Amino acid sequence: MEIKLLILLVYFGILFYIGWWSSKKIKDIKDYYVGGKKLGYWVVAFSTRATGESAWLLLGLTGLGAIAGISAFWVVLGEVLGVSIAWMFMAKKFKRITDQFQSITIPDYLVSRFNSKSNHLRILSSIFLSFFIIIYVSAQIDATGTAFEEFLDWNYFLGAITGYTIVLIYVIFGGFIAVAWSDLIQGSLMFLALCFLPLIGYFFLNNEVPFWQSIASIDPGLISIWGPGGFNSVNIATIIGYLCIGLAFLGSPQIFVRFMSIKSEQEIEKGKWVAIFFTLITDSAAVMIGIMARYFFTDIGSDVNSILGNNGQNSLILMIEHLLPLAFVGIYMAVVLAAIMSTVDSLLVLASSAIVRDIYQKIINPKIHIKDLTGISRFTTFLMASIALLVAILVAISTPERTIFWFVLVGFHGIAASFCPTIILSLFWKGFTEKGAIASMIVGFLGVLFFKFVMPTIGWVGIYFDKIAELAPALLLGILTGYLVSKMYPDKELENEFNKINK
Repeated sequence: MEIKLLILLVYFGILFYIGWWSSKKIKDIKDYYVGGKKLGYWVVAFSTRATGESAWLLLGLTGLGAIAGISAFWVVLGEVLGVSIAWMFMAKKFKRITDQFQSITIPDYLVSRFNSKSNHLRILSSIFLSFFIIIYVSAQIDATGTAFEEFLDWNYFLGAITGYTIVLIYVIFGGFIAVAWSDLIQGSLMFLALCFLPLIGYFFLNNEVPFWQSIASIDPGLISIWGPGGFNSVNIATIIGYLCIGLAFLGSPQIFVRFMSIKSEQEIEKGKWVAIFFTLITDSAAVMIGIMARYFFTDIGSDVNSILGNNGQNSLILMIEHLLPLAFVGIYMAVVLAAIMSTVDSLLVLASSAIVRDIYQKIINPKIHIKDLTGISRFTTFLMASIALLVAILVAISTPERTIFWFVLVGFHGIAASFCPTIILSLFWKGFTEKGAIASMIVGFLGVLFFKFVMPTIGWVGIYFDKIAELAPALLLGILTGYLVSKMYPDKELENEFNKINK
């Protein structure tokens, strides 16, 4: 126990140092929210992936590997495709346009892109950001409590509050600079930890029986690419849902704000290969860890949830505790917390920017000096984190059967469905209008709620929408709505402006 705590203290000390070091570089709100737009490709690439993956990767995707077997690799494919499209076809264009507009937040970009005459778009996007970020951050805080509970046998609530406190300290002081540099360290830890654990597991295998033969003997469905039950309509819907998880990278604000922060388009060209490689390796390793957990801890007919936790989400933790010396357990605990914190810190800064920059500065008090906003930003970050902590505690009390995989995706998909259709159309279609953007965001937002909570309950089609999940249909509905409303209310002046900024 003492070794684990010592390792964690060292890790937390590094984070606090980054927060202190970063605080020295913050001169105004631009530094606090986008690092002065001076970050290099390594920092941005690792930061986007650490933020995009989070506890979902280490606890959720490993659990899915344990439950679904090799069919979980469809998630890997979907993630790689999503990351590749975002970096190869969207990042440069977004960086160039946001630099022209001197945007430092996503609502900043949208208001400038549509030459908004009112505050409707800014207010709407800020509300959606704040709402779903609180859900998303609360899911990460929930994962923090679970990690402390599993690794150190702490009380869940004490662990959640501890994780909340640590992140809050370095984010409040260091802002986006602290977030980006801590994400580089945390992303590196995640990459190394996920790569090494399957290799370590390999040395503990029983060489008398081939690994995949052993897995098949536990459950033949684990080695079917179509999933347990083989090729059928329900499994096809499940695979579509897995593939569509990667759609969330095509405009999610917590990802795209990093494209604002990178110092040049040339850095994006280099960073894309880092991001794609990171995603392919870490996601594949996570699935393998889950499959290995079935090999080591379950037998034919075992109750997987009672052994590996709800939907297998304790697979990584059990692998670590049973295969590694105590000192390495402490290191891996730091890695799990790194995955969680790398998302929490990013989202808190994003939510704070939506309230302070886009609501307070731009609407409530436009005359305030930009240097006076840093203190307000720090207080807002504290307030948003505290609300998320409260939500996490209430959910833990009311829904003990929750799982990290889907809890995280609800928040992630909510942000994505609200913003991805608007970001995609705003970058590539000159006919997209402000009214279309507002309609797209509202329908995408409502679509997540509808396809998550209503469609799965409707007759024979419900099971298919449940498996496909809410993101893909909500995103497509948002795009269609944006297109139709823009056609109904065209804006020729805006089309001319689009042509100018894209020369």
